[in-house]
Amino acid sequence: MTGMRWFIGGVLAVGLLGACEPTDEGGGGTTGDVLFTQGFAFVREDDRNVYVVDDDGDPNDPQKLTTVGGVYWPAVSRDGRSIVFVQRSGTATSLRTVPTSGGTTATLFSSGDSTCPRGCTNFRTPTFSPDGRSVVFVFSTNNSSVTSLGRVNTDGSGFVELTPNTTISYGAPSFVPNGSAVVAPAGSGLRQLNQIARVPLDGTGPTFSSLGNEVLAVENRVAVSPSGTQVAFDGRLSSGSVRIYVASFGTAGVSALQRVTDLTSAGVLETWPTWTRSNQVGFLLDDASGGTPGIYRATTGTGTPSSVTLAVPSAAEPSYGPL
Repeated sequence: MTGMRWFIGGVLAVGLLGACEPTDEGGGGTTGDVLFTQGFAFVREDDRNVYVVDDDGDPNDPQKLTTVGGVYWPAVSRDGRSIVFVQRSGTATSLRTVPTSGGTTATLFSSGDSTCPRGCTNFRTPTFSPDGRSVVFVFSTNNSSVTSLGRVNTDGSGFVELTPNTTISYGAPSFVPNGSAVVAPAGSGLRQLNQIARVPLDGTGPTFSSLGNEVLAVENRVAVSPSGTQVAFDGRLSSGSVRIYVASFGTAGVSALQRVTDLTSAGVLETWPTWTRSNQVGFLLDDASGGTPGIYRATTGTGTPSSVTLAVPSAAEPSYGPL
């Protein structure tokens, strides 16, 4: 792979949406000639558009799916046919989709929608349900600092708040494989997400588990593994550094934390984990001392922190699919 770099021991060594009828936005997509079967979706920080790279494609030549900018947190659907993302325009945010083959963008749900009684603003981190029929996302109520989880169908109908009247904030959600619940970091604020919550979609209350003593908080995302028996998350340490962890996950919560990598520089941040195989995670690596962030892969379950390889340069906020 051209331009690949390796980290070893911390040292750098050189689908279902076709039946939906969302609002047609026009102009923000592409011509529909993108070749994508499986791989990464991401944004670039210089233009804030959605890009994809197929596993069989050239990571140095990604394919562009949107053109108007203002895009954050793309997520690939479970069938690999669509991407949902947040579009920002001034203080307004909306949930939009675009086909992974390219084409017109469409709006699912917008901030200030009248079906959200507490006032939905500041949308963040959407993710598709396994059947592709709904999207769960983070939002603020009436611009408060507390964030909640909402769900909306992919035709824009049926909004429901999953964590109503909460005083706890929630971060980026991830579905369990059967679609019955989402798992998300939770805490007193988006910078204090020191628990992992399992939030059922049947209206029953969430359950919470604490992090290991080494990890102070989840930086951004908890991602459920394809089997549903593990989670990956980006843990913030007392040094200020952020590292990728994998832990066992079940009815009793999170246990047996294992750090995936062993980078030694506190200025290197590893964040936004996404499963790419049953034993492999992709994540964003960003060096606070400078340089352009990129997407890397690391193997899990080896018992010792692994080396990581560069998958896509000049990329941010990755999502991988389908799995």
